[in-house]
Amino acid sequence: MVIICCKDHAELAIDIIVDEFETPPVVELLTENDELSTGCEYCDNKGVYKVSNI
Repeated sequence: MVIICCKDHAELAIDIIVDEFETPPVVELLTENDELSTGCEYCDNKGVYKVSNI
């Protein structure tokens, strides 16, 4: 599972990964190219982080 989120929703995305998979999440900053085309999954802000269980 991969969640793209803004700074405001990073904690929520981390909590979701931990709750669903019971493993520590991998949190990565999006590159400039990724940021331009990807929005937050929870609001209309620009995506900044990629939170995943991989």
